[in-house]
Amino acid sequence: MIPVISTIPVVQLASGDRLSLQVYQFQGAIPGKKAYLQSNLHGAEISGNAVIYQLIEFLMSLDSSQLSGEIWLVPVCNPVGVSQRSHHFSPGRYNLYDGVNWNRIFWDFEKQGEDILGFAKSHLHLDADTVKANYRKAIALSFAKELAKINAPSCRPYSELYRYQLQSLYLDADYVLDLHSSTNQSLDYLYCFNSREDSAKAFLLDRAILMNEYDGDAFDEAFLKPWLALEKVLAELGSALKFDVEAWTLELGSGMEMNPESVANGLRGIKNYLASKGLLKIDGFPLPESANHQVIFTPKNSVIKYYAPAGGMIQNRVQLGSYVKKDDRLYQIISFNKNGEFPSLVDVCAESDVFIFDVSTNQSVNQGEYVLSVMAE
Repeated sequence: MIPVISTIPVVQLASGDRLSLQVYQFQGAIPGKKAYLQSNLHGAEISGNAVIYQLIEFLMSLDSSQLSGEIWLVPVCNPVGVSQRSHHFSPGRYNLYDGVNWNRIFWDFEKQGEDILGFAKSHLHLDADTVKANYRKAIALSFAKELAKINAPSCRPYSELYRYQLQSLYLDADYVLDLHSSTNQSLDYLYCFNSREDSAKAFLLDRAILMNEYDGDAFDEAFLKPWLALEKVLAELGSALKFDVEAWTLELGSGMEMNPESVANGLRGIKNYLASKGLLKIDGFPLPESANHQVIFTPKNSVIKYYAPAGGMIQNRVQLGSYVKKDDRLYQIISFNKNGEFPSLVDVCAESDVFIFDVSTNQSVNQGEYVLSVMAE
């Protein structure tokens, strides 16, 4: 298959140069569902770009009869964030103009005050396909109002121009995959929404954070939250309708690097997921181990970040992937002072039984700076 390649300008710089998105659209011989995948929303999180590169190569090796529906791929989806530099380091997590996290800017249909209850009542006795099509139209009509604001003489901030271009690519999708990695050093895992746990097995990752709380401002949340809201309202009205609409964030290893193992895990999981959803017709997929794959789900409110209680240098920190019992040491801080005294060692211990899945790259910390993240067991 040869993709349709589209280049979409998102911002003109003072120099006259334009920064753009590039979209690779693979269309199958048989109409069907749409999967949308993007990578590098945060500037330092680049492993997903390697995954998408390999997906492009893989899909180009297929015949169009092996794809039902369509797959859209958007690598380096944040051209401003990925270009940010500080010395040798690539931050790109926050917009330098307003300090806002690039993944907390997105438009959420539910927050627009739309009458989801009224929609549900008027569609209560219709079939799932009709409800889905009409709800998708309602979301698109509401989203279209954003363009009038952008085109007004007062215009809008860059973050709103950017989100409009990016979200316009996925509003009609069925499956959305946002590929991230840690800004620091991390294991591979995914974010999963309530009621979508069974599909998580297809990614063949061992750990998932279960989204039992979210505000809708993140990319995956903004897409799926309106659909979850509609399912909830329908359930309250006595309907058991569920829609085959899903959104995922895959966290593939550490920031500022493309770890081969994380890239391979991401590629295998995505191919397996797309095959399990019927988009890909390829030998050996879905993999037979998918059905029995065990995922450990940790509720989001059981993910705990540890911050340094004193300034200094970190030593003897436990390794990524470690289990630590309550009251056992997580790390030490060599804490210096200006009191004419010898430096001291500060032991930091686990507040409960925990699993270590993310640690800071920098082992020099000021008091109150991030050190590591744990999943409470």
